Amino acid sequence: MPKPTRWPLLLAAMLATPALPAGARQSPAPPAAVVDLTAAEGAQQVSATWRTCEARLTPGPADNPLALQLSPRGDNLDGATWTPIEPTSLTTRRGPGGVCFQWYDLRLTLPEHIAGLGMRGSSVVLEIVADDYAEVWVDGRLPLVLGARGGAVPAGFNTPQRLRLTDDARPGQQFRISCLAINGPISVSPGNRVWIRSAVLELYPPGRPAGSERVALTIDRRDPRLAELLPEGASAERLASGFVFTEGPVWADARYAAAGGRALQRGYLLFSDPNANTIYRFDGAEPETAVTVFRPKSGYTGADIAEYRQPGSNGLTFDPQGRLTICQHGDRRVVRVEHNGDVTVLADRFEGKRLNSPNDLAYRSDGALFFTDPPFGLPNFDKDRRKELPHSGVYCLRNGVLSLVSTDFSGPNGLAFSPDERTLYIGNWDERRKVVNRYAVADDGSLTAAGTLIDLTAEPGEDAIDGIKTDALGNVYISGPGGLWIMSPSGIVLGRVGLPEHPHNMAFGDADSRSLYLAAQTGIYRIRLLVPGIRPGAPANPSAGEETR
Repeated sequence: MPKPTRWPLLLAAMLATPALPAGARQSPAPPAAVVDLTAAEGAQQVSATWRTCEARLTPGPADNPLALQLSPRGDNLDGATWTPIEPTSLTTRRGPGGVCFQWYDLRLTLPEHIAGLGMRGSSVVLEIVADDYAEVWVDGRLPLVLGARGGAVPAGFNTPQRLRLTDDARPGQQFRISCLAINGPISVSPGNRVWIRSAVLELYPPGRPAGSERVALTIDRRDPRLAELLPEGASAERLASGFVFTEGPVWADARYAAAGGRALQRGYLLFSDPNANTIYRFDGAEPETAVTVFRPKSGYTGADIAEYRQPGSNGLTFDPQGRLTICQHGDRRVVRVEHNGDVTVLADRFEGKRLNSPNDLAYRSDGALFFTDPPFGLPNFDKDRRKELPHSGVYCLRNGVLSLVSTDFSGPNGLAFSPDERTLYIGNWDERRKVVNRYAVADDGSLTAAGTLIDLTAEPGEDAIDGIKTDALGNVYISGPGGLWIMSPSGIVLGRVGLPEHPHNMAFGDADSRSLYLAAQTGIYRIRLLVPGIRPGAPANPSAGEETR
């Protein structure tokens, strides 16, 4: 929740067209090695072979022959039977001209070393440029991730399609790339034909994403057990910056879609900027596009948006089926994005009265949804004329029934379950009462007060209680005054971690769940831990139905 003194900056952000903040684009770092796959020497380095096949439009099924289909289809390719070509002949024009299609099949194997760089653990990026458009499949799968290039055919004439093949390279690892080159513009039958302008591999050594910045932490170690979670000498990475007010992060896993067999190539972070009314996506794969707009108008579409300090989305999570669920401040509701992109309103009223402004949320593994509803998204907070409910509540949505389970707080904010889901931690954003309570959770979602986990009211530092998360050992991570507080399940303070900016919420991410991503005011930071964290249900295809910006 921002301070009122930030209002001029917030107003400017809300009135602006949703786009990337000026500081969000990282400065790209050069790769450690580049392999030219169109040159004989480069292709030899990675045992690359090229083949090609013309693709044609054919009539659809008998019941709908006008529904043209491409043959061969991208999901049914056998590039091994196509015509072999030399890497140096990729610039040869192919196809009949007009609107035509040409498949290129690339097979490669990662060696032990390239240009003196050890391959093991490195990141490998493929960049391919076709004249005029390209659609790129990797190992028989089409990346359908919002903001990522590779599957985006209309990205523009001769646009570089960049795909992260791996972040943990292994010698001997093989990849099969299928590139569909399309002649354009499609609306006009052009006279030229299809060819590949360039194709390269970029290698980045193991470590932080290109463009990130290492920053120091201030660690107040109050218990020796903190060393089992946060090693001595730990630091953080500033991954992106330039936002108005970051909030509500959640990690999206790389998983196969439930329908159509489509897949994400890698995981990524989603986070809100409620002041800018936008959900952003961070993917360290590409320095130039590390941050992209995932969902504009993320929390409010009303005409009076200039009155709001934080009209956009706040808390984000995934349900057990991998569907993105969003707390929308301005629209005063909790919504779920279905796999096909449709939006389902889960909760917007209680007993006929509009909710205040849902702030944070957490699913139980049985699908019961718990969320907090303070008034911070309303223009004048608790005194706003739009406020309809007499309380700031905590709710449980179970089997379609919304229940009020707590009115213990003036500003209920972050919440998180213990690993066994028997305990629910809820924090209070109130400068006069900075507490985190713990509750026993019944099967029906009702809560029984189990006491105060910690009272930080007397602690120095800005802010009250914001985001809360737990790790696999049950330790509790709290955004509180002065930084990030880490506590044992029994309520012992293990330590406090200070960053260059105050962290307001956090999420565990990366393949091993040992990266703690922190949304800290204007930036996104990452700290590597020694234990994995608890993550919400991972999405099968969270970007389905979305449009690229």
